Amino acid sequence: MSKYVIFYEMAPGAMDKVMQLFPAHSARLDEFHGRGLCLGAGPLGNPPEGAMGIFTTREAAEEFVAGDPFVNQGAVAKWRVVEWQAAFM
Repeated sequence: MSKYVIFYEMAPGAMDKVMQLFPAHSARLDEFHGRGLCLGAGPLGNPPEGAMGIFTTREAAEEFVAGDPFVNQGAVAKWRVVEWQAAFM
């Protein structure tokens, strides 16, 4: 069954903004996880250069992005949603 992966690319110099926005971003992740729509999410790299999240539907992924403070307030330079044919989870 298909899953949908969001990939975020952080904006240059966004780390201060990320730290400021993280509580609201985290609350949104918790909401989507609680609704069964987000299966996992987290930063990529150390220090983070981006992030990813795995969602049950494209609609859920796009809904998440549309209201994510990281996106709406400029911490994310680019994002995309990719269909993923998971062999197992």
